[in-house]
Amino acid sequence: MAASFYRWMRPCSRLTRSFFLALSQHRIPARRWQKVALGLGATLAAVPISQHQPTSLNHEDLIKRAVSLVTDGTNTFLSQTTFALIDTLTEYTKAVYTLISLQQRYNGLTGQLSEKEEDAIWQVIIEARVKMKEKQEKYLSFETKWMTAVHLCEMAAEAAYQTGADPTSVSVHTHVQLAQSQVDEVKQLALKAEAKLAEVQVEEIHLKGKEASVKGTQQTALQPTNEEEIPEQYLRED
Repeated sequence: MAASFYRWMRPCSRLTRSFFLALSQHRIPARRWQKVALGLGATLAAVPISQHQPTSLNHEDLIKRAVSLVTDGTNTFLSQTTFALIDTLTEYTKAVYTLISLQQRYNGLTGQLSEKEEDAIWQVIIEARVKMKEKQEKYLSFETKWMTAVHLCEMAAEAAYQTGADPTSVSVHTHVQLAQSQVDEVKQLALKAEAKLAEVQVEEIHLKGKEASVKGTQQTALQPTNEEEIPEQYLRED
């Protein structure tokens, strides 16, 4: 009985070894394994993972966050407009002093120039005045934007104060004061230049009037007197 069982099992064992040998020789391609791995990753990604949710913010906290964004934006707006205004004010002041220099040279040559030379100098002075006017219009345009930025910062600071963000409110006020002091310093230089230009222009008017008076005196001296104008026969007595 046992012998017959072993004789029956031998073909089965051979068949089993052949099956596993063939299975070991037939390998699954790498691409299939990649597809399997990707499918497994997608499956794991689809599984929801529980996370600890932070406590929701209340209304006051949300408002403070919003105010912080507003103050950051207004501070940036003020910084940019302050820089632009100072830059254009400086360029305008330089243009004023250029005109002052030309005007002073012209005043020093009053009465010594020919008509052609005077026309040439006046052409240069007119061009300098046009450039100065352009610089002035540019800085006035930025000054309007800067004043708007200052007003917005003041409103943002008030909003921060109302929401209880006192440090933010103080910071914005400090930024505004610093910007105003910087602009005032540069503006004072521009005002001094304008005052100097006005003095030079008054001097020009005075010199022109003096020159006209001298020319009038010279012409009067060259004209004959009344006695020379009256013919001799009219001076005789009948």
